[in-house]
Amino acid sequence: MAELIANLKVVRDKINVASARRPLEYKYFEPRLVAVSKFKPVELIVDAYKAGQRHFGENYVNELAEKGNHSSILEMCTDICWHFIGHLQRNKINKLLTTPNLYIIETVDTEKIASALNAAWSKCRTHENLKLKIMVQVNTSNEQEKSGCERTQVCSLVQYIIDNCTSLEFVGLMTIGMFGYDVTKGPNPDFLCLKECREEVSKELGIDSKKIELSMGMSSDYEHAVELGSTNVRVGTAIFGERPKKDIS
Repeated sequence: MAELIANLKVVRDKINVASARRPLEYKYFEPRLVAVSKFKPVELIVDAYKAGQRHFGENYVNELAEKGNHSSILEMCTDICWHFIGHLQRNKINKLLTTPNLYIIETVDTEKIASALNAAWSKCRTHENLKLKIMVQVNTSNEQEKSGCERTQVCSLVQYIIDNCTSLEFVGLMTIGMFGYDVTKGPNPDFLCLKECREEVSKELGIDSKKIELSMGMSSDYEHAVELGSTNVRVGTAIFGERPKKDIS
């Protein structure tokens, strides 16, 4: 646990330092740290929670459902906030939405997924006026193996969600981006692309850009992402250590 606490402190301190380097236009918010606990045991999640961490990210529905319903999590992590950050299949939606303390789904990338989430949430939500927070995932790197809508489809997908998915609350945009980008070459083009997408959504749909979050940055580049205005960084390895290789669905 001591190592985990130390890692969390290092990451938080680096986020604070990076935040101080941001342009004044980003001073209206503090970046949110999402601890990505994929393949990590419940015990480590509880330890991180005890150290003050509240937001956790999972990539697989089955794993999130198992952890979210675990007795230790339910008893000791009462206000944990789960972020689903993996590719979502429609046949897993009901299982995902019934997971306790689900905070947001960051990976909505098609109208079909948005509609399916909207229909399912309207049936399973516990409070009539509680909307499901979602982000639209953008494939900023145009890699075929990556999920996310194309940049040219972002505005139309957000508009579709606002117009047709009354049980969903659009809160921002998310990208994974290309792995291994060398920041010495300049600002990450995937991060710049996501920022441009936000401006396009803001301008075309009349949404205040300050109300559109940006989820970008992981263990290798979260400081850079914060400097560029990320509101939400997803950090796993730098907190929990290297992940074991696992075949999970």
